[in-house]
Amino acid sequence: MEGFSAKWYARQTANDADEFQRTARRIGAHLSGVSRVLEIAPGPGYLAIELVKLSGCRLTGLDISRSFVGIAAENARKAGLHIDFEQGDAADLPFPADQFDFIVCRAAFKNFTQPLAALNEMRRVLKLGGTALIIDLRKDFSKAAVSDYVSGRGTLNAMIIKWIFNTMLKKRAYTREGLAELVSQSEFRQGDIRLDPLGFELWLRKQGS
Repeated sequence: MEGFSAKWYARQTANDADEFQRTARRIGAHLSGVSRVLEIAPGPGYLAIELVKLSGCRLTGLDISRSFVGIAAENARKAGLHIDFEQGDAADLPFPADQFDFIVCRAAFKNFTQPLAALNEMRRVLKLGGTALIIDLRKDFSKAAVSDYVSGRGTLNAMIIKWIFNTMLKKRAYTREGLAELVSQSEFRQGDIRLDPLGFELWLRKQGS
């Protein structure tokens, strides 16, 4: 996303503040003030900001969208935080190996054109014993879950979001079986997939070779 669409997305996801805070608390249980964290595709930076507020971790955000890099940096500045947001590709991470204790990628993995390369890059830049968490939409999401998600967003925005979910996003999303197959082909080899009515969490750990 760039330009107008990135700004629209930033306005809509600002309504998910409670979710970002809940997710940050769960991830924060795995972090400390010296943890190095990479968020891939942070978008407007809302989760990154909550993570740094909560844990004091050293966080880097990498997004392919230059618009999102600018929006996220400005949001962090307004929050009084120093977070390094930069532009780059998840399939070719611009970092040395063994750099990060934790990687998180939320609501973006389904859009990756090279998902296997992205998984292998995540493993490469994780420290031994490090964890990656991918949170995204499941292909067989329930209509009720989408209705709950758009509640309170206004009639027009709710209609637009439902249309996006049921067309573009559903087409790109993974089934549990498809996700498990992809992970088995990656250098992670295996992961823990947890489902909810709207999406999934994929927990991955970098084990020894």
